[in-house]
Amino acid sequence: MEERPAGEPGAGGTASGGGGEEALDRPLPEGVRRRVVALTADAFGALTVAELPPPLRQYARFTPSRRAKFAGNAMAAALESDAVFRQRIAGKVREAQPEVAEALERGAAPAAADPLDVAAAAYVLRPDGWPKLVAAAGEEAQRARAERADEEAERELARLREELARARADARADTDRVRAELDAVRKENDTLQRKLRSALSDVKRGAATVRKAEAELESERSRAASEKAAADSEVRRLKARIGESEAALETSRRAAREGRSVEDMRVRLLLDTVLDAAQGLRRELALPPAGVRPADTVEAVEPGRMTPKDVATRALSETDPALLDQLLALPQAHLVVDGYNVTKTGYPTMPLDKQRLRLLGGLAVLAAQTGAEMTCVFDGAELAAPVLLAPPRGVRVLFSKPGVTADELIRQLVRAEPPGRPVVVVSTDREVADGVAKAGARPVASALLLKRLARV
Repeated sequence: MEERPAGEPGAGGTASGGGGEEALDRPLPEGVRRRVVALTADAFGALTVAELPPPLRQYARFTPSRRAKFAGNAMAAALESDAVFRQRIAGKVREAQPEVAEALERGAAPAAADPLDVAAAAYVLRPDGWPKLVAAAGEEAQRARAERADEEAERELARLREELARARADARADTDRVRAELDAVRKENDTLQRKLRSALSDVKRGAATVRKAEAELESERSRAASEKAAADSEVRRLKARIGESEAALETSRRAAREGRSVEDMRVRLLLDTVLDAAQGLRRELALPPAGVRPADTVEAVEPGRMTPKDVATRALSETDPALLDQLLALPQAHLVVDGYNVTKTGYPTMPLDKQRLRLLGGLAVLAAQTGAEMTCVFDGAELAAPVLLAPPRGVRVLFSKPGVTADELIRQLVRAEPPGRPVVVVSTDREVADGVAKAGARPVASALLLKRLARV
């Protein structure tokens, strides 16, 4: 490691004395520091690893932007502490910016150059009078920041004035609107008062009408009382006639009982004829004895049998194939499969005909193992011609009609089942799953069926 020459400024650009060399008497301006780091990062890549100080060798393969971001402080410290490294960087800067370097060596900065770029180059090249260039750049940056701050303040003041003008205009508009609303309310109040006076007069007329109706009601009550007395007299007369009619009816009943035996014999003969005919018809049709009772038609869960909800409460993961085995083990279970949803989840790169054959082959084996009813639904909306496909044994294959999606066909199949039958729908489509769940079916994910078929 070479020794640092006496009089070099310390890290951060602070002044250091001794040796008679020029140095900064204040911290390096932030704008100049960023330009110095950028110059060093650009020239950094032209040096070999051996020419770099040890702390900077780990950044040799970085891009200039990443080098400036992650090694900025280390490069600034190396420029201050390592004179050899600074001289090597200065040589690369002279090669990259020869006009700026020659102008600085002559003691004059290019007129069209950015003061910060000139100050950064002066800091690296260290020509005579470079501290003045750096200080002037810092003052120029502060002056530019102050000018920008003034411009921003003026823009903010103009914006606030515009907002104040808009607020005043809005306030005037609100005042006019409130006044208009107040005038409308006053007019409405006058209208309501006129309606109230009219309603009071109507109430008075109604009270007079009620008194008149009460007088008429009292008159009607008196007339009704007299009519009731007349009706009671008529009821007593009718009761007497009913007594006479009952006595005559009893007499006629006694006369009818005398001829009843003949009629009973005729009715019995007709009944025997009907019974014999019914027995002969039963032998002719060979009807079996009735094994079903009305109580058997009422749907309920018998002891020892599981429902889809019972299976769902078991401690099984939603992706465990054993869950599908338990569902298909339910009595009269029906498995409805959203075909393309399963195949495009499991093997999407295969052609559609190969997807269908692979899925139906697995379902046929599953149907043979479980004995459950299985229906596989495919979307037929985009088919140009009928599909030549022989459904495997135990699997019903359906294609949706034009204008009807496979999802709607699945919902129709679920609605067609009687309430209480275990129906399992395989689909990853959330809309299909929610729809069939509301209809009483049990939705499962396509991945669950694919895992179960992988065990076939």
